[in-house]
Amino acid sequence: MSMARASFGLAYPDRFYAAATYAGFGDSSPKVTSKFSNDVALLLYALHQQATVGPCNLPKPRGWSPVEQRKWTSWNGLGNMASSEAMRLFVKILEEEDPGWYSRVSDFIPVPVVDVEMNHNSKSELPTNNETTLPEMKTIPTENGHSVDKDVMVEVVGPVGVYDQWVAPSVSGTHPKPRYEHAAAVVDDKMYIFGGNHNGRYLNDLQTLDLRNWTWSKVEVKASSEDSVRVTPCAGHTLIPWEGNKLISVAGHSKDASEEVNVKAFDLLTCTWSTMKTYGKPPISRGGQSVTLVGTTLVIFGGQDGNRTLLNDLHILDLETMTWDEIETVGVSPSPRSDHAAAVHAERYLLIFGGGSHSSCFNDLHVLDLKTMEWSKPSQQGDIPSPRAGHAGVTIGESWFIVGGGDNKSGVSETVVLNMSTLSWSVVTTVQGRVPLASEGLSLVLSSYNGEDILVSFGGYNGKYNNEANLLKPSYKSTLQATRAGAPALDSVSGAQNAANGTRDVDLEFEAGQEAKFREISVENHEPQKNEVNEVSERSLAALKAEKEELEKALSNEKSQSDELKQELIEAETKNSDLYKELQSLRVQLAGEQSRCFKLEVDVAELRQKLKTMESLQKELEILQRQKAASEEAFAKQKQSSGGVWGWLAGTPPSPTDA
Repeated sequence: MSMARASFGLAYPDRFYAAATYAGFGDSSPKVTSKFSNDVALLLYALHQQATVGPCNLPKPRGWSPVEQRKWTSWNGLGNMASSEAMRLFVKILEEEDPGWYSRVSDFIPVPVVDVEMNHNSKSELPTNNETTLPEMKTIPTENGHSVDKDVMVEVVGPVGVYDQWVAPSVSGTHPKPRYEHAAAVVDDKMYIFGGNHNGRYLNDLQTLDLRNWTWSKVEVKASSEDSVRVTPCAGHTLIPWEGNKLISVAGHSKDASEEVNVKAFDLLTCTWSTMKTYGKPPISRGGQSVTLVGTTLVIFGGQDGNRTLLNDLHILDLETMTWDEIETVGVSPSPRSDHAAAVHAERYLLIFGGGSHSSCFNDLHVLDLKTMEWSKPSQQGDIPSPRAGHAGVTIGESWFIVGGGDNKSGVSETVVLNMSTLSWSVVTTVQGRVPLASEGLSLVLSSYNGEDILVSFGGYNGKYNNEANLLKPSYKSTLQATRAGAPALDSVSGAQNAANGTRDVDLEFEAGQEAKFREISVENHEPQKNEVNEVSERSLAALKAEKEELEKALSNEKSQSDELKQELIEAETKNSDLYKELQSLRVQLAGEQSRCFKLEVDVAELRQKLKTMESLQKELEILQRQKAASEEAFAKQKQSSGGVWGWLAGTPPSPTDA
């Protein structure tokens, strides 16, 4: 599993001890278990010792025992690793080697029983006529003990008849596989779920829940076009709806991770995946990051790379030009983290809340001014949430709703809301028990039903993998209370404007009354100035129109230049591709020529060696020839002077004439 922190369910130490018992390390003197390969078993042993005993302070074994030597080496190699990190790694490795271990540990640990029975009947029938039948509801129990009658819910407003309470609808169709760290998005009243993590295995399926008839179905992905691709299973990614008929998947952990962040698009019309070509320098591959859509730009912050290094860098992707850009910021950035939540306020302020490192979770709030690119850490007001990571959030107007998450010990049961103008927190509701809403890695989307906003959560992990869908209709009451608290706003202008806004009903009444009063005062006291005001307004309007036309012309020129640059870039890339191919061909030819040259050099060396040998033989031959000539000459002289050889041998004295 690819997690920034330990997942929870039970208190995490309990989960570790259950895993240790299951793996065979539960006795007082753990041995290398035979359930796994030698290397895995030794690593589990070392992590168990690090978690339960601490760093290895024992001297290296002197006896010649290979097993004891390797056990000591594995344990000692962990250094000063924290006990909590050793526990997390122990459970992580166990889940990778034996994904189904947790379902087989009922003999080791008691599993709390949730009082609420979720109604998920996959065989429930849809209505045969054209009438819309509303799903039966069951209420998630809250801390204050309130409950809601399901008949009242159906009669009042359909799927959600009360405010600020989570309910579980009865849905039909085949439920998706339980998961967490998946991604979700809503397009045309359909919630799409993509990827995620299940029992340590990454997923790449695409499921959809029709929010009109509450029916699950699997999207059959096609591969008919040349540009279509098979998406690698992943988790910790982000899904963004775009252009009405596309889903953009950004980043995420996968087993075959690339070095850079990948951006893929799913076409809802053709049901095909494709890789989106980007320009510039993309960020390094990561998961657990936040991706926030601001206008036509994606703002990416933080996450964790493939080496488990936590990040706090900031990148943007312009979806019109598909160009990456790394942003240099001023001020104090948030500490490196993953599995945090992010939102944008007034199309200007990026808010980062919570997240986690390898050993701890955060509840800090950071704000980035996207105009000045300056970080700040404002003070929070109201019921400040506890530290958490793996939570999910959505915004409705000035309200930022946060659901779920965990702190390495337990799941977070509160659903909270932040007024982004006043930075004041309120608790919306609290769930009881180990329910999916108190999970890490769940998803949260915003939809509507009968003209009212509803929050839809799905999945998560809290000791078990979930595939539940739950709904909540916010009342905005906590937003009104936070606004009236008078806390400092992010921006004085937007804060003053938003301070006058409470709930939608109060807004309408207040604004209508103020407008009527303003008209009365204008008629009574400012009628003589009416013509002057109109003249000033007309001049201002004309100036604004002229400025707008100039800006539109400038924008048109910029777009034209951008298109020209795109075309030049495409031509340059094509030319570069041709040159690269030509270079490759020349490299092949050069390699061949180099090979031939090398062979010729070898042949020349051999010939030179032979030539040296021939020169040596020639010299020896000349010496022998001279010796032979000398010998023959001497022999001829002796023959003439001695009457022949036989006379010389007989000792005949030379004649006087010879003397």
